[in-house]
Amino acid sequence: MKPLFAVFALTLAAGCAPATQAPAAVAVTGAWCRAAPVGALAGGCYLTLTASADDRLVSVATPAAKRAEIHSMDMTGGVMRMRQLKDGLALPAGKAVTLKPGAEHLMIIGPKQVLAAGGAVPLTLTFKKAPPQTISAPIRDAAAPAMQHHGGH
Repeated sequence: MKPLFAVFALTLAAGCAPATQAPAAVAVTGAWCRAAPVGALAGGCYLTLTASADDRLVSVATPAAKRAEIHSMDMTGGVMRMRQLKDGLALPAGKAVTLKPGAEHLMIIGPKQVLAAGGAVPLTLTFKKAPPQTISAPIRDAAAPAMQHHGGH
């Protein structure tokens, strides 16, 4: 009778144990960097992030530039302003956050490589909860994504 009771107790304990939670994850899609002329002091990179749980993009790094930052752009008093998001970018659970031209974006400053169409920029994205991810963002001409967005007008 004791072995049967022990099996019952273990089964009951396993049923009451907290469910293991999947680790936080962030899906990265549609990454690309804008082509820039030789000698450009900076370049922009764009992508879409979808977090499985509330998270935050806290930093970006690349060996292709002196440094990389998370930036926002907004229109204030008729003047377009760009500023670094020092606290990073909020990623609400399940909501796609798109970094795009004219809005939030990644800025690579002091490129160490030519940002020519056809190349790629390695980016390491660091999140508050999810593990860091290193991606390769293809470099595209600036007009290509805009044409897709506006249906080729």
